[in-house]
Amino acid sequence: MSRTDRVVDSITRMILDGELAAGDRLPVEAELAEHLEVSRGSLREGVRALAVLGVLDVRQGDGTYVSSLAPERLLGPVGLLVELQGAGHARDTHAVRRLLEGEAAAAAARRSDDDAASAAREALARASAALTDGDHEAFLDADMAFHGALARWSGNPVLTALLDALAGRTTRHRRWRGQAVPDADARAHAWHTQILDAVARGNQDEARTLTQAHLLETERELP
Repeated sequence: MSRTDRVVDSITRMILDGELAAGDRLPVEAELAEHLEVSRGSLREGVRALAVLGVLDVRQGDGTYVSSLAPERLLGPVGLLVELQGAGHARDTHAVRRLLEGEAAAAAARRSDDDAASAAREALARASAALTDGDHEAFLDADMAFHGALARWSGNPVLTALLDALAGRTTRHRRWRGQAVPDADARAHAWHTQILDAVARGNQDEARTLTQAHLLETERELP
């Protein structure tokens, strides 16, 4: 294990063991380097790595703090990982998204969330208007908003963060499909309408099945 890896592992362990909590300020550099038995250079490299991963916040002139450790912060790099996989893995990415989003829809059907329901309905209304206007970009924005609302409706912040990371990296493919596949936007809107109805009625199996069928159709139309 390199010294930088040792810094990452040690600070992570301090958080897991409760020595550091979300929002806590790390000890000053000299003190922490001595405690971890590494050079200041190695400590800085380890801190930078943890900052990229969303674990630490480096505030210039103020010090280094443990981040909020919120799922959306820590799972953000997943989106970058998906992006770096390249076009050759587009179907794999969509397949994972299909499985997760189907479970999110089923979870949403099990619970009540007025804010998420309102956001989903509003997204559907915007999508309908975009279809009437023939505005594909506006439809794409509404499409993203609908899927985001459905994820939040699940009540699972980790699942929501994962879906946000995956959905954001599939925008390019969704844009292509809307422009290249006849009636793709209209069909997506029809699926969304059925999905929202199933979730609102609390039918978990139907919500899961409709969501997965919708996304499977999208996968099959990828180039």
